[in-house]
Amino acid sequence: MRIGIVTPVVAQPPPGHAAWERDAGIEEIGLIAETADRLGYHHVTCSEHVAVPTEAAEQRGGVYWDPLATFGYIAARTSRIRLVTQVLVLGYHHPLAIAKRYGTLDRVSGGRLTLGLGVGSLEEEFALLDAPFKDRGARADEALAALQGSLSQREPSHHGTYYDYSGLVVEPHAVQEHVPLWIGGRSARSLRRAATADGWVPFGLPLDTMATMLAETDLPDGFDVVLGPNRPLNPIEDPAAAGRALGRLRDAGATIAGVRLESSSARHYCEQLAALRELADDHGLVFEDVRAGQEGSVEVQQGVEAQPGVEAQQGEKR
Repeated sequence: MRIGIVTPVVAQPPPGHAAWERDAGIEEIGLIAETADRLGYHHVTCSEHVAVPTEAAEQRGGVYWDPLATFGYIAARTSRIRLVTQVLVLGYHHPLAIAKRYGTLDRVSGGRLTLGLGVGSLEEEFALLDAPFKDRGARADEALAALQGSLSQREPSHHGTYYDYSGLVVEPHAVQEHVPLWIGGRSARSLRRAATADGWVPFGLPLDTMATMLAETDLPDGFDVVLGPNRPLNPIEDPAAAGRALGRLRDAGATIAGVRLESSSARHYCEQLAALRELADDHGLVFEDVRAGQEGSVEVQQGVEAQPGVEAQQGEKR
């Protein structure tokens, strides 16, 4: 099972973020991404909300960094870790807008994009963006099909009910021959939609429910199931509990775990990344050996010590 991180700072839904994240910025995000990249983690994430109504922000949080801008910065500071939108709301965008903007990101990053996509549920945000809400499921299904035929094409075409285009040039476009598409959601319909793509990123479901849903669905070869523990891990202070939590995800069908980590600062977060990396052999976790160019064990350096100047910058902020 490969390990990615739910990137801190970029989304701060209550109560799932640490106090230090409130005052953190792009330097801390970049530091953590660089450390995860060097340690062989699979991916970092960034989700999407344009504007959250004040009342809804009490449950969803109000801090959501724009994924395109954030990943453009992270791409320049990393070399191999994948960049995962978790998730883009399909109804907020024309498929060609996604193909152009995120296809450019795929080129900028050297082919490291994974598009996590969702239908969306915040009706007020749909209204703000003048996006249809009632038929968003059907629109999302067609947008997914349009993206599958357009992301890596210089001259894409699609002919459907909601989207119809051809005779166009999209340049630059994605450099990956096939950009992985993961589908978020918690319903049986979201899993059926995901089965036409490359992966499923469910949320808010018990592990046994997800395991049953997966067992009852015919999934394609190479399909990824991306699950996360229901609370942040603390591999420094309780490595056994972290290992057990990840083992439960694997037993439920996860091929990739997206983890959150307890932390008191960006430096501490990087130390937690290194500690979790040390659990690989005992718990069957897969990290990429970035020096050998293959999966396996590597000697782990402590996260921030190799990053000159960061401690001073953080000290100034404190």
